[in-house]
Amino acid sequence: MLPPCRALLAGRALPAAVSGMLPLCRALPAAAGAVLGGWVPWRPALLHLLRPVPAGGRQPTFSTSCARCSKNRRLRQKRVISERKLTRYFVDHRKVRVVGGRGGGGGHSFYSEPRKIFGGPDGGNGGDGGHVILKADQQMKSLSSVLPFYQGFHGEKGGSKNCYGANGAYMYVKVPVGTLVKEDGKVVADLTQHGEEYVAAYGGAGGKGNRFFLSNENRAPTLFTPGEPGQERVLHLELKTTAHAGLVGFPNAGKSSLLRAISNAKPAVAAYPFTTLNPHVGVVRYQDYEQVAVADIPGLIKGAHQNKGLGMAFLRHIERCRFLLYVVDLSVSQPWIQLQDLKYELEQYKKGLSERPCVVIGNKIDLAQSRINLPLLKEQIDDRVIALSALTGDNLEELFLHLRELYDTYVKTEQSLGQSPVKW
Repeated sequence: MLPPCRALLAGRALPAAVSGMLPLCRALPAAAGAVLGGWVPWRPALLHLLRPVPAGGRQPTFSTSCARCSKNRRLRQKRVISERKLTRYFVDHRKVRVVGGRGGGGGHSFYSEPRKIFGGPDGGNGGDGGHVILKADQQMKSLSSVLPFYQGFHGEKGGSKNCYGANGAYMYVKVPVGTLVKEDGKVVADLTQHGEEYVAAYGGAGGKGNRFFLSNENRAPTLFTPGEPGQERVLHLELKTTAHAGLVGFPNAGKSSLLRAISNAKPAVAAYPFTTLNPHVGVVRYQDYEQVAVADIPGLIKGAHQNKGLGMAFLRHIERCRFLLYVVDLSVSQPWIQLQDLKYELEQYKKGLSERPCVVIGNKIDLAQSRINLPLLKEQIDDRVIALSALTGDNLEELFLHLRELYDTYVKTEQSLGQSPVKW
């Protein structure tokens, strides 16, 4: 059966059950005509929509079509991006060529008026070129939005009547917090604080106008100089994720599942290795409004310091972590071997990295084999072991409490050294 409004347009008869709905549909156009000062005979809704609006009038406030013909106006939900597609948007290194703005040329003119023909030179200096500045922004999470080339704005040319040219505007390039700037393999800047800036390329100086060269020996100088070109550099940007804690472990140890359990982060979780292809940062919030950032580092394997597996591309993200959370799969045989291999890889990558404050997390305690290996693991290592299950949420409270203890110790240490701790 057609909807009532379409049936009327088609000229078909309506059933008795539906004809009771017509007075409401006919009342709407009639009410609109009463507002305009006259009675309008009933017409199908489509004709009312196509009819031009009279001067000083307005369209009816309500729709004259039935609910079955109205469109679904629900808000569209944001499409979930898969982990493999997300790697296209996460970039932790970028080569950038930056060029400062060129300075404006000096002016060349002579002042003249009816009673003062030889007024002398009055050409003003040109404006300076704009700088290219890298600025750390905590809203930026990747270097994917950084373009391969940036150039500052040019300065304007000097004018007559000793008018100076305007300086070129600065070109600001937003980069994530934790960006390392290198030139020819040497570190030239480390942007670790929000709002921190680094001048990547200076703009050229503006040229001198002929008024600048006025002297007692030369009363009518014609010399003026052009603006200088801006500085040109080729920089390499590297991103090192800035977080308080880093989840370190072998593939399929449950790092992503644990991050989903303790924070609102949604990294991909699957039953195959190397599910996580780029670092994810989750924030653990406490009742006193303190926030602890936890980074999920992609899985490491033996020989990662030799660029095997995902290699050193993600080992650099562990350098920024103030304390480490070693995630060990308790269901495998001899889980303490995993911990030894992880510390060895970190120590080979950077000396002293494995000696940072840490805690060992024994994951998958809900399995029977894990409960058997837990006492054996505690006998083999001296570090504190927290047994939990990221899948069922067992014993997550102990992790929250110990994570806060590590964070408070870090804050006190930074304050004792006169440095400001990293806040999220």
